[in-house]
Amino acid sequence: MFPDGQKFDSSYDRDSTFNVFVGKGQLIAGMDQALVGMCVNERRFVKIPSKLAYGSEGVSGVIPPDSVLHFDVLLMDIWNSEDQVQIHTYFKPPSCPRTIQVSDFVRYHYNGTFLDGTLFDSSHNRMKTYDTYVGIGWLIPGMDKGLLGMCVGEKRIITIPPFLAYGEDGDGNVLVPTASLVFDVALLDLHNPKDGISIENKVVPENCERQSQTGDFLRYHYNGTLLDGTFFDSSYSRNRTFDTYIGQGYVIAGMDEGLLGVCIGEKRRIVVPPHLGYGEEGRGNIPGSAVLVFDIHVIDFHNPSDSISITSHYKPPDCSVLSKKGDYLKYHYNASLLDGTLLDSTWNLGKTYNIVLGSGQVVLGMDMGLREMCVGEKRTVIIPPHLGYGEAGVDGEVPGSAVLVFDIELLELVAGLPEGDMFIWNGEVSANLFEEIDKDGNGEVLLEEFSEYIHAQVASGKGKLAPGFDAEMIVKNMFANQDRNGDGKVMAKEFKLKDQEAKHDEL
Repeated sequence: MFPDGQKFDSSYDRDSTFNVFVGKGQLIAGMDQALVGMCVNERRFVKIPSKLAYGSEGVSGVIPPDSVLHFDVLLMDIWNSEDQVQIHTYFKPPSCPRTIQVSDFVRYHYNGTFLDGTLFDSSHNRMKTYDTYVGIGWLIPGMDKGLLGMCVGEKRIITIPPFLAYGEDGDGNVLVPTASLVFDVALLDLHNPKDGISIENKVVPENCERQSQTGDFLRYHYNGTLLDGTFFDSSYSRNRTFDTYIGQGYVIAGMDEGLLGVCIGEKRRIVVPPHLGYGEEGRGNIPGSAVLVFDIHVIDFHNPSDSISITSHYKPPDCSVLSKKGDYLKYHYNASLLDGTLLDSTWNLGKTYNIVLGSGQVVLGMDMGLREMCVGEKRTVIIPPHLGYGEAGVDGEVPGSAVLVFDIELLELVAGLPEGDMFIWNGEVSANLFEEIDKDGNGEVLLEEFSEYIHAQVASGKGKLAPGFDAEMIVKNMFANQDRNGDGKVMAKEFKLKDQEAKHDEL
């Protein structure tokens, strides 16, 4: 303006800042002096005498000769051709195992402003990270340089001069020409396409008799987070382990690899780059191109080809009579999972568990584990789920696909009968057996007579019923076998001993 307030020029009217180098003769002398020392967002009122403006000549049609000029100046931006990218880190996490290198792929949030604080862009407003490679020309040069060396979780302000940003032309949209840019950046994630998984062992049990291998079936707990600590999933929250085969493509490639070589009870951290996780697309609440962190705890594992494992802890000096199929056993046990979780205990209940070996009264693995055991022996039997309670488990008691551990002490053994027999004679069978049973001599035997006779033979030691079964049920079945016409009585012509039965080939 002139001293009288008349306006002769305005950058506001042109809707464009005035952009110029200072001190290089591109301005009138007074303006060259007046702009020195200004800060961005500073406003100055400048009075310039004619001799430091356009002097006695003026500017034809615009500025009369010897005019004093007044300028109302607001500084929007400042940079120097020798400037470099400026970096100010205002937060850095305590742990920084790795920083951004050239060719890394990063995910970050940012607010972008001009030097005067005007916001021109924000990933936060879009609620989506900016995902890109660093150092290969996908970004403006200043951003490529400003991101290098950052840690996940770090926050920094990156100030970029225009010649390392969008230069003299801007972006043709919101970024004005020759503008310095300020990015407030928070790094969420980084990886390199050449990365494999990384494993950090947290807890490794002292005793590790076996490590997991391809084809094993694992039960494990996990917490899943992104690199910045954002939670996305947890088996603990479902109160159920994650159960899967490993090394066979049932889980993401990084977990397939990361679960190999673990011990039962081990805790480890597995970091999975996106190309071994859920890739560029992501899944559910997992963003695309996200690095995943799994903190796992291995509960148990087995292989479908596994059999039971038996460890004998104590055998009495006289251990000659060994349990076999058909024997009646009384034993105590503690049942637990491989991680030590107690499932059941006969000691706690104060009573033994009683079974007939080989009769299907216990799971197959337990039946196998009780064989060839002597009274007084103590052993541990480990049973894989396919010989235990399988994939289903027992609702509310035994988890599905769980390996079971039984600590057993055999207290009593009653020898069983030969396979297929429910009653045997301990001596010679009477030649007049039918007549002995038919006490009233009427030529027919009723169930009551038959039952009384058999029980008398057992009581006297002349006969033996299969131990562990309902004696009355055995006797009824024996009687029914003799009552061939099903009329409720056995006649002499119907009565036959086992070795008198007719032999025939089965079709």
